[in-house]
Amino acid sequence: MVRAFVLIAAALATGVGCAQELSIEARLRMVEEQILARGVQDTATLRAMRSVPRHLFVPAQLAHRAYEDTPLPIGQDQTISQPYIVALMTELIKPHRGQRVLEVGTGSGYQAALLAEIVDSVFTIEILPDLARSASERLRDLGYCNVSVRQGDGYLGWPERGPFDAILVTAAAEEIPGPLVDQLKDAGLMVIPVGPPAMVQALTLVKKQGNSVVTRSLVPVRFVPLTRTR
Repeated sequence: MVRAFVLIAAALATGVGCAQELSIEARLRMVEEQILARGVQDTATLRAMRSVPRHLFVPAQLAHRAYEDTPLPIGQDQTISQPYIVALMTELIKPHRGQRVLEVGTGSGYQAALLAEIVDSVFTIEILPDLARSASERLRDLGYCNVSVRQGDGYLGWPERGPFDAILVTAAAEEIPGPLVDQLKDAGLMVIPVGPPAMVQALTLVKKQGNSVVTRSLVPVRFVPLTRTR
């Protein structure tokens, strides 16, 4: 009986080890084929994409699709963005040590985890209470102690924690939110999808320069809308 138990335990351990190896292999292939091959070159971004286990940020029944080049549903009509778009948005804010970054739209917590691998502090806001709670627990369990999660209206930002070196908005707004611009440091960067809901939007790079704002539309994207509290 003891020997049988040992053999079963060893088999289970081997199975877990194989699954981990497969996920690492899939993650590395994702970076090579979907991200590097499409022009993302920032070293810190690539390192984070290779490190964060994306399959732990999607529903268990979709874990086998976690490293595909596609968005995936995470519940409550929300999605986790395709890996390339996540990497592109991360690269665009030029992340590095010493930064404080705000994310609007926590979702599953995947983007926050990537940022946490690079910058000093991540502050992330999610309007849906269940998603905010589950993302906070997931990030805590994975050891991301430099991420703070707040449930609330991301359009308003998190002024008491600002100003921020950079802001990432992972939901589409019909215009660039003034409160978020106000919470950027001078020369700070924001990446945000801008455009009407349920249509193609423009991924937009925003740079704050003193009292002015410079914007540049980059690529067409399709994000879920940035919802507000009523």
